Amino acid sequence: MRTPSSLLADRWQPSTAIVRRAAFAALVMSVVIVVTGGAVRLTASGLGCTTWPRCTGESLTPTPAMGINGVIEFTNRMLTYVMCAAIAWATLAARCAQPWRRSLTKLGWWQFWLVMSNAVLGGITVLTGLNPYTVALHLIAAMGLVWVALHQWERSKEGDGAAEHLVSRPITQLSWVLVTVIGLLVAAGTLVTGAGHHPGAPGKDGKPVPRIPLDYDRLAQAHADLAFLSFGVALAVIFVFAAVKAPPAARARARELFVVLLAQGLLGFVQYFTQAPEILVGVHMLGATLVWIAALRIPLALRTRPAATPAELPAQALQTA
Repeated sequence: MRTPSSLLADRWQPSTAIVRRAAFAALVMSVVIVVTGGAVRLTASGLGCTTWPRCTGESLTPTPAMGINGVIEFTNRMLTYVMCAAIAWATLAARCAQPWRRSLTKLGWWQFWLVMSNAVLGGITVLTGLNPYTVALHLIAAMGLVWVALHQWERSKEGDGAAEHLVSRPITQLSWVLVTVIGLLVAAGTLVTGAGHHPGAPGKDGKPVPRIPLDYDRLAQAHADLAFLSFGVALAVIFVFAAVKAPPAARARARELFVVLLAQGLLGFVQYFTQAPEILVGVHMLGATLVWIAALRIPLALRTRPAATPAELPAQALQTA
């Protein structure tokens, strides 16, 4: 049975460069949605639209009475459609490429379902009056989307053959230990946010926005401890990669991560001692996303994927080739 995508593939066969650009566009939009989501909270617009999926009980769009906060919250919601368009472009480009990039298509669908689930989670966040735990899960899910989008972009630069490891297994495992530590660092940051400044809105029905009932200073200290641990593991990775003569790309990415971590750590200390001004928190959220991306790129540089052999290509791809 022919599908719309297979019919499109008969008429459009994008180049490898187009597939890569489409995957990169999806990655950029995944970062943008994290930053604009942070802008919603930092401008106290988290309840700018008072309900979900509508903006108000009677209107899909914000009303003039809702002011700039309604516009900011509604704009962030609309950016979800822009992101879906970028994901659709990347998915269709992978589907229509010759041969069919089945692995990239699957990653595109994973992004789509992550966006849909995170949209529902965002709705729950609004309906629960910005519960700090759902706000934290909302950001973590967005970071999951960044992970999948990055993976699709990196895979678009490779073939579809079986992965070939360029270093021994312990070295690869060390890189994933680093990714795990960075993931814990990002997760701890969401808890600091949930207990500290900028709840996201003045409150709903006269009630204050709930906060995580833990000491802010202790959470900030735990977050800083994880940052120091991240520095240590990242530095160890740099020396280990040099000692075992890891691929140049992996060594370069390890150094890049260390530099981004240093900048992010410095920003975090300035942010803490200046009572977390909105602009610094926003930049810190962007930095957290870039740190996450930099960490994830390291293990991906420790293996390569050649072009798939005819025996490895799916039957559907051979039929359309």
